[in-house]
Amino acid sequence: MHVPSALASAALLLLAQVNTASATPVPDTAATSSYGSCSSPLVRKEWRTLSSKDKLAFINALKCMQSKPSQAQSLWAGAQNRYDDYQGLHISQTDFVHFCAQFLPWHRYLLYLFETDLRSTCSYTGTIPYWDWTKDATSEGAFLNSPVFDATYGFGGNGPYIADISNFTEVLATTLPGRTGGGCVSTGPFANVPVNMGPGNHTEYTPHCLRRDFVPSLITQTVNSSVVAATLQVNTFFDLDHIIQGLSLEIPGMRTHAGGHLGVGGMVGEMSNMYSSPGDPLFWLHHANLDRIWNTWQRASWPARKTAIGGPDTMWAYPYNFFGDIPYNNITLQTPLKYTGVASTITVSTTMDIQGGPFCYSYA
Repeated sequence: MHVPSALASAALLLLAQVNTASATPVPDTAATSSYGSCSSPLVRKEWRTLSSKDKLAFINALKCMQSKPSQAQSLWAGAQNRYDDYQGLHISQTDFVHFCAQFLPWHRYLLYLFETDLRSTCSYTGTIPYWDWTKDATSEGAFLNSPVFDATYGFGGNGPYIADISNFTEVLATTLPGRTGGGCVSTGPFANVPVNMGPGNHTEYTPHCLRRDFVPSLITQTVNSSVVAATLQVNTFFDLDHIIQGLSLEIPGMRTHAGGHLGVGGMVGEMSNMYSSPGDPLFWLHHANLDRIWNTWQRASWPARKTAIGGPDTMWAYPYNFFGDIPYNNITLQTPLKYTGVASTITVSTTMDIQGGPFCYSYA
């Protein structure tokens, strides 16, 4: 995803201090209530299978969140609305849940919290849809014509092409050949809707437009059906997490996580920024699909994979030691996951079954 180049010419991330302000978390009533049996799971569906009415209902729920007051502005000064609270949360936790084994569990619960908030705060009756990019990775033209970019029943398209991006303060250090945009999104429901924090690792109020910088060739290379099939063939969670997050920070090592982000965000778009990427609403559909892949892998050998976990608990530790070896411990089911400002801390064990614990959903 998008990382500043100031660290070093070879580094793809500016490591900075995370906002350490403390406040009493907003209670997570859904997670602390009594766990019942999951007899009628909510069903998350692929975007193109939704009716026009259901697509608009989800878009309107997102816009509703952007109209509700922030509940965590004491933590994140830039948060102007409830939607921003989730971007602030992601920014503040990025250094603890990316390029380490907390990645999939942490984002699974983030999706659940956001989905629950959509339903309780905005009376939304649906779920977070997912974007199955394999259906759009068959060709560059198929990607550009994806229904997720529809101006009415989607999230709008690319930004206008900006050839010279040397004056941008947040630019991906890896050159992405074939980038096609970089300007402000001018179509769809989120054109002219400001992104209030970022880009990058800060939560100050810096309103700016939503930018996209499509790289169609990266999509066809990194999120196609062959890549996903290979991902699902691995035998351990360690390998699953590794292949999803990426084998390196360069294009040949990029896989589904980086591909979905960078294919949309390019070198200067919000989706490419590892910290502030939730500023682009496509973030939620992208991560729902990654969660679907994890669940598909789990169910292929259930219940053994209900407890399958492993990997480093520290960002940039092996196998993500792109900047050298650093100390780490192996993640366990008891490793804590923090959602300061939005919900209480949980453990990885809470996230292992999408129809157990606080969860009751499936994928169609």
